[in-house]
Amino acid sequence: MTWYLVLVVLVGLERVAELVVARRNAAWSMARGGVLTGQGHYPWMVALHTGLLVCAPLEVALTGRPFLAALGWPMLALVVAAQGLRWWCITALGPRWNTQVIVVPGLPLVTRGPYRFRWLRHPNYVAVAVEGLALPLVHTAWVTALAFTVLNAALMVVRIRCENAALALAPGR
Repeated sequence: MTWYLVLVVLVGLERVAELVVARRNAAWSMARGGVLTGQGHYPWMVALHTGLLVCAPLEVALTGRPFLAALGWPMLALVVAAQGLRWWCITALGPRWNTQVIVVPGLPLVTRGPYRFRWLRHPNYVAVAVEGLALPLVHTAWVTALAFTVLNAALMVVRIRCENAALALAPGR
């Protein structure tokens, strides 16, 4: 269990790094006339992601969930892959990446990195979905995995609609 808690803490520290990048990128965007939208759902997103990091190890500790190697190791590989995809997205979007929906009017859509695949319009959300399922399942916290997945799916409907509406203002759409 200790190593699992370390893993979850490391993912949490990664999220803190994201917030540092997001804050810097928000300042960059706002200095260029960025428009912030979707603030209503953002606190729910923060709560859901925080809940994932709290509930997964809590479920393991309170229920005595075992580590099952046949499930745990593939799920750990998916967690690592999700982090890779997330940072590929962050790198590709550069200063335009953010945890909030901020669009700088007049800038074209990004078409590099994972955003070059037209059939995958929101690759960062693939990373979120995979991580949200896989991180709890590394140590068989299936209740957390299921709850996060269902709640995240509902939240992503709202988030993607918001993001698509904001991006519709960008040239090249």
